[in-house]
Amino acid sequence: MEIKKISDYIWEIPATEKEGMRVPARIYATEKLLHEMDSGVFEQITNVACLPGIQKYAYCMPDGHQGYGFPIGGVAAFSKEDGVISPGGIGFDINCGMRLIRTDLTVSEVLPRIRELVDLLFKTVPAGVGSKGLMKLSVEELKQVMIRGVDWCIESGFGWERDRERIEENGRISGADPSKVSEKAISRGISQLGTLGSGNHYLEVQIATPENIFDKSMAKALGIFENQAVIMVHCGSRGFGHQVGSDYLRIFDTAMKKYGIVVRDRELACAPFNSPEGQDYFKAMKCAANMAFANRQVIVHRLREVFSEVFRREPEDMGMDIVYDVAHNIAKIETHEVDGVEKELVVHRKGSTRCFGPGRAELPEIYRKTGQPVIIGGSMETGSYLLVGTEKAMSETFGSTMHGSGRTMSRAAAKKKVTGSEIKKKMEEEGIIVKSTSMTGLAEEAGFAYKNISEVVDTMEMAGVSRKVVRLKPIGNIKG
Repeated sequence: MEIKKISDYIWEIPATEKEGMRVPARIYATEKLLHEMDSGVFEQITNVACLPGIQKYAYCMPDGHQGYGFPIGGVAAFSKEDGVISPGGIGFDINCGMRLIRTDLTVSEVLPRIRELVDLLFKTVPAGVGSKGLMKLSVEELKQVMIRGVDWCIESGFGWERDRERIEENGRISGADPSKVSEKAISRGISQLGTLGSGNHYLEVQIATPENIFDKSMAKALGIFENQAVIMVHCGSRGFGHQVGSDYLRIFDTAMKKYGIVVRDRELACAPFNSPEGQDYFKAMKCAANMAFANRQVIVHRLREVFSEVFRREPEDMGMDIVYDVAHNIAKIETHEVDGVEKELVVHRKGSTRCFGPGRAELPEIYRKTGQPVIIGGSMETGSYLLVGTEKAMSETFGSTMHGSGRTMSRAAAKKKVTGSEIKKKMEEEGIIVKSTSMTGLAEEAGFAYKNISEVVDTMEMAGVSRKVVRLKPIGNIKG
């Protein structure tokens, strides 16, 4: 497949490369990262470029690897009028995302109690495959969560009023309709609020060491200081979102015949955005997105309780505010410029993070000048990043950047190379206390199975799309 070099960080597959491509495909990567990508990435991103109504380019971020339909790390924007919506461009874990919580605590205060903290967090936040939360919701309560998201949590005592302004969409996407969600999805989601799940999901205690703060004034604006302890949460809508995606993939398989849509890969099943089927899925997707915002909110409430118990101080006294919460598996209506014209687009981000520059009306007032905080999760051994969005992101990538490291090795291959107990021992030797529901799951998440997070993050900084603020080093990890 022909791949043209546009710059040191941008590569392009021309629209002439595959029959049916409506736009070129663009890949953000260093030459090294490009060569490390599996061939499925190039096949999938060029298939995405064939979808009806796609605008400008089909994008793949530097953490890109083969996924379901879209590559993970994929971004595509479709015309609201004549474009499509595709579950494969959103992901099964709808609104899987990142939340960062600051504290006023320092490493010298937290490190002596890190094992106690990790043990109590592990007991308090259920994790693992099929894990159930400590909350018992009725069907009607779950429907309210679907509609109201974080608002429901705050009114039910699981958060502070000021939390919502530090969450994408204020933690509630309007237009969710529970009648578009199946009974099976409801049965899967009803006991999962406040749970971490499995795979690469985690709850991590981290520190901001002086040498890892790249922009001190921006860090201060985001509430970050030297040797500070923070907490990062990575999870989504769990089995609930997975079922919503599965349900509508079946519906879309039939809808494509009805609307005369032909795709190069059945995993790209889609429907016209303005069709009844497309709108039903969009409303159900919003239900799952709001459930994910609420899921992370309940987890934050629990971890505030844990810190309060361990340090014998109120969470407010420890400054346990949310820095930001951002989704990386979602489709949203956004206004962007295409060929000099402002257009409403259906922007799909699948393993990709919204990365809006300063001044965007969607940003909370506190971040209107800085640009949107962007939270990038690394592997459990390597640390994570806090970035901000830029003006260039708005013109180049529909305000999008990567979401994490990106796998270079399958879970099965990782398990053949190392055991969970070996990883646990190695991490503890490096000063990271880890608790997991499964030693097998721990082996699957070994650091060597992922790309170099710093190279991935640096790629998008060099491209001018996102700016580094601080790298956060793990000292305690809860793994599903």
